[in-house]
Amino acid sequence: MPIASPEAYAEMLDRAKAGRYAYPAINVTSSQTLNAALKGFADAESDGIIQVSTGGAEYLSGPSIKDMVTGAVAFAAYAHEVAKKYPVNIALHTDHCPKDKLDGFVRPLMGISQERVKRGEEPLFQSHMWDGSAVPVAENLEIAAQLLDEAAKGKIVLEIEVGVVGGEEDGVENAINDKLYTTVDDGLAMVEALGLGEKGRYMAALTFGNVHGVYKPGNVKLRPEILKQIQDAVGAKYGKDKPLSLVFHGGSGSLLSEIREALDYGVVKMNIDTDTQYAFTRPVADHMLRNYDGVLKIDGEVGNKKQYDPRTWGKAAEAGLAARVVEACEHLRSTGTTMAK
Repeated sequence: MPIASPEAYAEMLDRAKAGRYAYPAINVTSSQTLNAALKGFADAESDGIIQVSTGGAEYLSGPSIKDMVTGAVAFAAYAHEVAKKYPVNIALHTDHCPKDKLDGFVRPLMGISQERVKRGEEPLFQSHMWDGSAVPVAENLEIAAQLLDEAAKGKIVLEIEVGVVGGEEDGVENAINDKLYTTVDDGLAMVEALGLGEKGRYMAALTFGNVHGVYKPGNVKLRPEILKQIQDAVGAKYGKDKPLSLVFHGGSGSLLSEIREALDYGVVKMNIDTDTQYAFTRPVADHMLRNYDGVLKIDGEVGNKKQYDPRTWGKAAEAGLAARVVEACEHLRSTGTTMAK
């Protein structure tokens, strides 16, 4: 299947909300992690979302270039080509982008997609995230409204964050406090500013105790019922059932019961990065430790080329990440739901 068209992506999100499942959104940083994510989705017979952060995009451009747009465009071009060989629909997304990086990341990428659409082509990315959690809500929504207008011109879905995800990701760190919980008033203000699709399609990362990074269940109190309260309040005001398409950030270490409850309340996308990073790295560590004498030229020996060949340990790393994607699909109930069936 090719990378999902705007129409296919819209159908993916609609089907997920109606079916009470969500797509894993897997952060990648290389062709290897991309290929592993694609295999995982195919193995699970699940459509999915593959995304790149600002730091990931910079890394993809090369250590001497460090240009986020270059890396993102290169990643998307590669993904558009290799995804054709897989029997699932994949959407490409850019992850958290704070205010100071909008002009150097999201806005240029939106411009590229707008030009592609003008030529009768599909957008380069299917969605972009604006992370306004570090600015006041009013400013967050003002910028979101501007970006939504630009996204609509490029047939792109906008993702926004209203509330704060704790912990650290890509150098952005937030304290663990009461700001981790989006309020009903915040949700109503969001819809007043952005509408419910008539101004352009968007997803909302509303926060209910989410924390980026590694933590054990119980350290932070997740309250998925907050999502229901906001859905109910917006639905009552506008006469619609479960009107919002929601995103779950910072889910590493969450209880499966908490994840499933969030799905019931309209979560259609769940970001997964910390767990897949470990799933990719763990088999590499295992290979290096088990083949220490072969991967290193110790005491003047030559080592074992078959053991230090990057393809040898790279295949193990990709298999580990792919297996974790399959597990994520099972947790999010997306296994076997691909529209390609």
